[in-house]
Amino acid sequence: MFLPTTREEMDKLGWDKLDVILVSGDTYFDSSYIGVAVIGRVLTDAGFRVGIIAQPEVDSYEDITRLGEPEIFWGVSAGSVDSMVANYTATKKRRKNDDFTPGAVNNRRPDRATIVYTNLVRRNFKNTKPIVLGGIEASLRRIAHYDYWSNKIRKSILFDSKADYLLYGMAEAPVLQLANGLRDGGEVKNIRGLCYISVQPPKDYIELQTFDLVSKDQDAFIKMFRTFYYNTDLIKGKGLYQKYDNRYLIQNPPTELPSEKELDHIYELGFKNSVHPYYKSQGEVRALDTIQFSVTTHRGCYGECNFCAITMHQGRTISSRSEKSVISEVEGFIDHQDFRGIVRDVGGPTANMYGFECDIKLSKGCCDKKMCIFPNVCKQLKVNHSPQTKLLKKLRNIDGIKRVFVASGIRYDAVMADKNNGDDYIKELVGHHVSGQMKLAPEHSEKKVLNLMGKPGTESLLKFKKKFDGISKSIGKKQFLTYYLIAAHPGCGISEMQSLKDFTSKELKLTPEQVQVFIPLPSTWSSVMYYTGKNPFTGNDIFVEKDMSAKEKQKKLITGKVRARRDMPKPRKR
Repeated sequence: MFLPTTREEMDKLGWDKLDVILVSGDTYFDSSYIGVAVIGRVLTDAGFRVGIIAQPEVDSYEDITRLGEPEIFWGVSAGSVDSMVANYTATKKRRKNDDFTPGAVNNRRPDRATIVYTNLVRRNFKNTKPIVLGGIEASLRRIAHYDYWSNKIRKSILFDSKADYLLYGMAEAPVLQLANGLRDGGEVKNIRGLCYISVQPPKDYIELQTFDLVSKDQDAFIKMFRTFYYNTDLIKGKGLYQKYDNRYLIQNPPTELPSEKELDHIYELGFKNSVHPYYKSQGEVRALDTIQFSVTTHRGCYGECNFCAITMHQGRTISSRSEKSVISEVEGFIDHQDFRGIVRDVGGPTANMYGFECDIKLSKGCCDKKMCIFPNVCKQLKVNHSPQTKLLKKLRNIDGIKRVFVASGIRYDAVMADKNNGDDYIKELVGHHVSGQMKLAPEHSEKKVLNLMGKPGTESLLKFKKKFDGISKSIGKKQFLTYYLIAAHPGCGISEMQSLKDFTSKELKLTPEQVQVFIPLPSTWSSVMYYTGKNPFTGNDIFVEKDMSAKEKQKKLITGKVRARRDMPKPRKR
């Protein structure tokens, strides 16, 4: 069944009231890829009555009040994407489209949706039950953070929204603890993965620099972020607190890594893999094409790209599902009325991180001063692609399955580092799981920019390309590699973009059509660089392009729409 979105649906279930009401900036698509759907299913599985209000009208009381008032708490999320990222381009132009909105018109998700929805609840329900924030917007904005769209340091979203609690990261376990605690009148402020506001800081928690200080002092902001970042580890992360005037933001240690059994259970909760009929009638949901028949094999990413928010939300440690669970989910697609035999994606944040992890990290936590695959793949990681290779072979041999694709991206440097199983993986991937083209994410070619991004050099990329092209040719398939590239990342000026253009032309033999202008996402190392103009790892000054027209020029240079003058002076530091 779908979770109810109307009174009529509640009546059919025999529910006069709901325990929890979830409010989301996405339409209600019942899928394991949609956060509120997952949280709703986890709570329902535990016996709670849960309803969903998706994309409520903010200038009216009708949407937000149609399910009544919950008995335990409100859950508020901006959706699958930070609302400012969803609504604005890198050059701060309003986006016209939203793939998570019926009809794809970007007119339903308000700016700073988490704050707006919380205020909407408060406005229509006085002295209501606790409001709990969740989702990626809440996760990335849980402490003082640089906000690109206002160009300033903003407070924790808990203070700006005036909500009661915030659950950060992948919150299935803590949301159950919170629901049980609030229902039974128990203590909830010790739950891992929880943030709240207090007049006193807990003992033995680490103090972050005050909001007043970090909003004025960039060096203090860097120190704050460093402490914050290194305490996101699921094993050794400590509790933190930060002073705001006379009150404190309290961040409890991160929630523990789910076991294979726990992760399997979450993905086996009977998702409908369809848009709820109430919202389906409002128009086509584009995201459906990508995620309806895709499978998540694992969570987390140890890539730690400095511009990426994944590690701050899902963590730096991989948690994988069992092979049996993944196969069972794919087999379940076969009877779905919309399924045509094509599995669109098998993967995670990075597809080829499935099925293995560093034993040291699993027992002692992540290294503070050493990354798993940058600048090189750590020997302790013991990269092993055999679990994913075996899984892919079994999936494509299921009766009723025509094709199985890997579309979520891979780390080619990890493939090349796997001396025992890398070649078999490439052969399986190229031979059976590429839909004409495969996307890679080198992002840039220049070493100094790559170092600031936390990305590998071009050597492993070119080696992978050679193998990909060779295998494709040997099996008689015309397949191509396409590339994610970033313009205007801190450290990148017009000369670096010209070098990237030369590299793509000479080495990759193409003119890229799509280049992303860098967006400083909250709570990422690259946003720290953008705001401060400093390398936070060395303290050295770096060039940061902040002029919008110059950013566009960098992008147009790589796509062939403008030429760089060789005599052009190097950009000044800003």
